[in-house]
Amino acid sequence: MSDDLLKKVISHAKEYGFIFPSSEIYDGLSATYDYGQNGSELKNNIKKYWWKSMVQMHENIVGIDASIFMHPTTWKASGHVDAFNDPLIDNKDSKKRYRADVLIEEHVEKIRGKINKEVAKGFKRFGDDFDETEFRKTNPNVLRNVAKIEEIEQKFKDSLGKDDLPAVKELIEELGIACPVSGSKNWTDVRQFNLMFSTEMGSVAEGANTIYLRPETAQGIFVNFLNVQKTGRMKIPFGIAQIGKAFRNEIIARQFIFRMREFEQMEMQFFIKPGTQKEWFEYWKKTRINWHNALGLGEENYRFHDHLKLAHYADAATDIEFNFPMGFKELEGVHSRTDFDLKAHEEHSGKKLQYFDPQDNKSYVPYVIETSIGLDRMFLAILSNSLKEETLEDGSSRTVLTLPAALAPTKAVIMPLTKKDGLPEKAMEVMNELKYDFNCQYDEKDSPGKRYRRQDALGTPYCIMIDHQTLEDNTVTIRDRDTMKQDRVSITELNAIIAEKVSFKTLLK
Repeated sequence: MSDDLLKKVISHAKEYGFIFPSSEIYDGLSATYDYGQNGSELKNNIKKYWWKSMVQMHENIVGIDASIFMHPTTWKASGHVDAFNDPLIDNKDSKKRYRADVLIEEHVEKIRGKINKEVAKGFKRFGDDFDETEFRKTNPNVLRNVAKIEEIEQKFKDSLGKDDLPAVKELIEELGIACPVSGSKNWTDVRQFNLMFSTEMGSVAEGANTIYLRPETAQGIFVNFLNVQKTGRMKIPFGIAQIGKAFRNEIIARQFIFRMREFEQMEMQFFIKPGTQKEWFEYWKKTRINWHNALGLGEENYRFHDHLKLAHYADAATDIEFNFPMGFKELEGVHSRTDFDLKAHEEHSGKKLQYFDPQDNKSYVPYVIETSIGLDRMFLAILSNSLKEETLEDGSSRTVLTLPAALAPTKAVIMPLTKKDGLPEKAMEVMNELKYDFNCQYDEKDSPGKRYRRQDALGTPYCIMIDHQTLEDNTVTIRDRDTMKQDRVSITELNAIIAEKVSFKTLLK
C-alpha cells in the first residue's frame, strides 16, 4: 500500500463522479470535499446499510436526528470547551505542523514493522514447522523490539496523563523522530489546540452568545435520553442511533477524505445497567467487526487497537482499524463511556437524567457503550479496497470497482446495441420497468466494449444489452461485473436476478 494507490483513488474518484474538491473553480478549500452524483449514491447506500443493521434489525435501538447547533453549556458539560485539544508540534525548518501523538504512533509502527520482518524470516526458514506464537515469545530481536514499544507507549501514556507537554517533546527528541518533509529534528514546543469551530448567535454581535458547531453527534443523543426513553417507552438496555454532520478545526487535515473539517458520523449510544459494561463492550466489539466483515473487504484488512490513553469519560476503548492506502488507521471506535455524559448534563442542567428500573425498584444513571464510525472514512475504505486493475485473458486490462453489490451507486445499466431499429425504445421499456426497484442508468454512447469498461470503473454490478434478438423473443444479455460472464435471460427474469445480488439481505444475514 502506498501514496501511489491513494493518488489513483483520488484521481478515479474525480474522473467518475464520486468526489470533487470543494469550490474547485475558486481553487478549492483545504480539507473539504463534495460528493458527486455517484459518490452521493454510494454514501447513501453505506448509511442505509448501517441504519438497517443498527436500527431496523434491533428491536431495542431507535434513531433520531438532533440539530447541529446546541446550547453552549452542552459543550461545557461534555468537556469539549476545556479538554477537546490536540497536542501539536512544528518543525522549524519545514514550517510543517504535526500531531505529536501521531508522530510517536508512526515511530512505533516502524518498530512493529521490524518485528513482522523477523517473523517473516522465521517463516521462510522453518516453513510448515514454524510456530509463530513460540517464535514471538522467544526470539531475542522480537523481544527487544516489543520491550522498546512497551517503554515508548508507557512514557507517552504517563506524560499525556499528567498533561506534561515538555515530556512529550523530550520523547520525540529522544526517539530521534525527524520531520517527514525536511528530515530535520528541529522541533518547537508541544502546544494544545482546541478543535471546536465557534460562531455567534444573535442579531447584534456585541450581545451575541458564542455557540459551537458540534464536534461530535453523541451529545445530541445524551440530551435527548429522557425524551426518547419516555416517548418510546424504552427499557434498559436500549440504544439511540444517529447519522449526522460534525465539524472539527483540524490543523493537520490531509489524506483526502480521511481527515476533514466537515465530516459525517454514524453513532449509536447503548444505555445499560451499571456493572454490565464489560460484557456489553465485548458484545458490541464482536457485532461491529461482523458488520464490517460482511462486506467482504478481507478480514486481514481489519484489526483492533486498544487505546493507550483513555479519554476522561471512558473505562475501556478500542478502535477498529482498517488497512487504508496509508496503512492501518482508525475507522470506528467502540467506547465504554461509563455514566460520565449523563451525570455531567445532570449537573450542568439541574435536570434528573435517570432511569427507573422496575425490576430493581430503583432509579440510576445508566452507563453507556458507544459505537462511532466515520462515514467518510468508511467510504474511503470501501472505495480504495474496491479499486482494482485486472489483466484479462486476452492480455488487455480493465479498471474495475468491485464494490459490494448492495452498495453500488447504479445496480444495472441498460444498453441498446445500436441507436436504431427500435432498440433504444425497447431499452427504455426495460429501464422503465426496473427503475421502480433499482437505481438504473441508460447508456447508448460508444461501442459495447467501451460501455462495459466504463460501467466496470463505476462498479455497476450488471450490464443489460438489448439487441435484435430481444425484439423477437423478449430475451436480453446480462453481463456480471465480477465474472464478466454473459447470460441470455428473459426480460421477466431480470428483476429477480438483480434483486438476489444487490439486496441488503445478503449483507444483513
